[in-house]
Amino acid sequence: MNIIAFYLPQFHEIPENNAWWGKGFTEWVNMKKAAPLFDGHYQPRIPLNENYYDLSDVNVMKWQASIAKAHGVTGFCFYHYWFGGKLLLEKPVENFLNDATIDIDYCLSWANETWTKAWADKKDAVLIEQDYGSEKEWADHFRYFLPHFQDKRYIKEEGKPLLVLYRPDLIPRLNDMLDYWNEMAIEAGFPGLVYAYQHVSFYLDDNRDDSRFTYHIEYQPGYARALQDRNRSSRSWRHAVSQILIRTEKLLHTEIRANLPQEVKKYDYDMTWEYILNMKPDQKSLPGAFVDWDNTPRRQNRGMVYIGANPEKFKTYFSRLIRRTIDEYHKEYIFIFAWNEWAEGGYLEPDERYRYGYLEAIREALTENGLLLGE
Repeated sequence: MNIIAFYLPQFHEIPENNAWWGKGFTEWVNMKKAAPLFDGHYQPRIPLNENYYDLSDVNVMKWQASIAKAHGVTGFCFYHYWFGGKLLLEKPVENFLNDATIDIDYCLSWANETWTKAWADKKDAVLIEQDYGSEKEWADHFRYFLPHFQDKRYIKEEGKPLLVLYRPDLIPRLNDMLDYWNEMAIEAGFPGLVYAYQHVSFYLDDNRDDSRFTYHIEYQPGYARALQDRNRSSRSWRHAVSQILIRTEKLLHTEIRANLPQEVKKYDYDMTWEYILNMKPDQKSLPGAFVDWDNTPRRQNRGMVYIGANPEKFKTYFSRLIRRTIDEYHKEYIFIFAWNEWAEGGYLEPDERYRYGYLEAIREALTENGLLLGE
């Protein structure tokens, strides 16, 4: 079983972020400013031993790979930022590529969105725009991918490197580009490429052409939330909403609700996981898990908070997902949100409250299902 955790590289300084957000900006800046917005709100979240690491130090990645594999995480899916030839936040994965002693598998997910200031202040000022170009730009991009594809740690299926696209719906000549890259991969000596897409927006497009994709990743919890929203008008969904509201009523005191900022949306962790565990996969589905979600550190007094997460619950749900992956999905992959999305509340890395609890949950869930680490 391959347990792949999404990996955010925004924990080192780059000139662009310094210019846009202030000198020294990394994701830790958001975390250190976080504050509880209501009673019981788990903020700020502090890494164990205040390990506010710098990903420009390759030793950090060695430590991450070591604790990941020790607990059953077999790979990282690194976010890759490419804007018509302009790279951002590329240093960690390039350090990884250049150090063969970092012993964990990996793949890349092209996070192909335009960067704006929307997550910080609701304004849509563009920081750097995505430019997809045509054959020349595609060739340049593939040549950047190629050393990764050639690395023995890069995840492949029958010799075909796995490449994830975050938002295929944003790419004007999507199929032309994917076909072009596939041809270049064959010319480079591979049997071709395996494509997966990540964001639910493409899945919800009734006019999508996903014929080039082998997989769609059920990227949670957004995947479940979007499907719930789509089905909101159905009787079954109305019943589910009522159950969520009843459960949330029990979880939250009246005074908490009274003091909760109007722009903070609450979701129930348990109800969301139950929805995930009852989703019906199709032939291309790759199951997704989520540790937790709370993006208020990025958005300050607004955002989304999932209520009720802890390692014990996560272990129970993840164990059930492993069994479904084998019995119903018939797949060898589970993608997890996330390894280190600290400012969105999704991280497996140890923190001050739960220490290694979420990583231990991965290992216990695998053991519970009779899966030895590394299989």
